[in-house]
Amino acid sequence: MADSNARRALFSAAAGGLVLFGIVLALLGTLFGLPEMRARLQVNLAQQGDLFLVLYFGVLAASVLIGPLIDRMGNKAVLQVSALLVAAALGGFAAAESFAAAAVSGFVLGAGGGAVNIAANVLVSDLYGDERGPMLNVLGSFYGIGALLLPLLAASISALLTIRQLLIGAAALAALTAAAYALLRFPPAREAHGFSAAQAAQVVRYPGILLLALLLFCQSGNEAAIGGWASTYAGTMGADARRATWVLTGYWAALMAGRLLTARLLRRFGKTQLVLASGAGSVAGCAALLLAHSVEAMAAGVALLGLSFAAIYPTTLAIAGDRYPRFSGTVFGLLFSTGIVGGMMFPWAIGHLGESFGMRLPMALPLASAVMICVLLTVFRARARRRTSP
Repeated sequence: MADSNARRALFSAAAGGLVLFGIVLALLGTLFGLPEMRARLQVNLAQQGDLFLVLYFGVLAASVLIGPLIDRMGNKAVLQVSALLVAAALGGFAAAESFAAAAVSGFVLGAGGGAVNIAANVLVSDLYGDERGPMLNVLGSFYGIGALLLPLLAASISALLTIRQLLIGAAALAALTAAAYALLRFPPAREAHGFSAAQAAQVVRYPGILLLALLLFCQSGNEAAIGGWASTYAGTMGADARRATWVLTGYWAALMAGRLLTARLLRRFGKTQLVLASGAGSVAGCAALLLAHSVEAMAAGVALLGLSFAAIYPTTLAIAGDRYPRFSGTVFGLLFSTGIVGGMMFPWAIGHLGESFGMRLPMALPLASAVMICVLLTVFRARARRRTSP
C-alpha cells in the first residue's frame, strides 16, 4: 500500500464515500423542500422532524457499532456493505408512500452513511501516517460536495426528472461505489488476528480521548446548529428566501474552502495549534452572529464560522490518529458517536429555545460551545506536555 498509485486510488474511494455521506445528510432537507414528496408520504411538520431524528439515530447506531468491525474485518468489507445499504435505502425512499416506509429507509440510510463516513476516515488516517492531518481535511471537503450535489441537482433538473427518478439515480451511484470498492485492493485489517473486544473497549480509557470526544461533541453540535438554522436566522432579520439560501450557501462554500486551505496550513503549523486558532475564530464568528443587526453582518459572521469550523473536526481526528494508532476504527467510532449526539442535540435545543425566546438568544449556544472547544483543547495540550516532559 506504500505505492503512490494505490494510495491515490484508495483515497479516491474514500472521497467517494464522503460524497455519499454528504448526500445522505442532505437528502431529507432536499426531499421536504419538494411538495411532491411531502404529499406522497402524507407527513406533517412534526413527522418530518421525526424522520430527521430517525436518520441521525441510524448514523449514531453505526458510529457506536462499526469501529470494532473495522478493526476486525478491515475497511473494504465495511465500505462495500455500507454503500449497498445506502443504495437500498435510496431505493426505499423512491418507492416509499407512507411515513412508516420512509422511517425504515431513513434509519437504514443513516446507518449505511454513518458507517461509510467512519470507514473512509479510518482508511485515510491509516494510509497517510504523518500526512493524515492535511489528507483528512481534503477528504472532509468531499462531504460538502455531496451535501451540495443533491440540492443542486434537484433545483436544476427537477423539470426533467421526477424525484423518484432522481432517487433511483442516486441509488445507482451508491451501488456503483460499492462495485468500485469490490475491485480495489485494501490494506488488511490491523487487528484481524489479534482482535480483543475487551481491549478495544479500553480505548475509552486512553489518556485524553474523552477530551477529544467532548471537543467533537461541541464542534459537531455547532456545525449542525449553523447548517440547520442559519437561513432561518437570516429570515428573522428580514432576508427573503433567496437571500437566506445564499447565506447558507456561503457557509458551506467557506467550510469547503477552509478545509482545502487547512491542508496547506498543516504543512506549516502544528495540529493542536491550528485547532486552537480555529476555535478562537469560531468564538469571533459566533459573537458576530449573535451581535449582528443586519443580514450583511450576519452573512459575514456565518462565512467566518465556515472558515473557522473547517479545520476543527478533521484535524482533531488526525490528532487522535497520531496518538492512538491501535484500534483506530474503535477510536474513530467513539469520537464520531459522541459528535453525532452533539449534532442531534444542538439543532433540537435551538429550535425549542427559539420557539420560546426568538432566534437571537439561542445563538448564544454555539458561542458557549466554541469557548468550550478552546478550553478543552488547552487542557488537552497541557496534559500532553506533562506526559512528554522529562
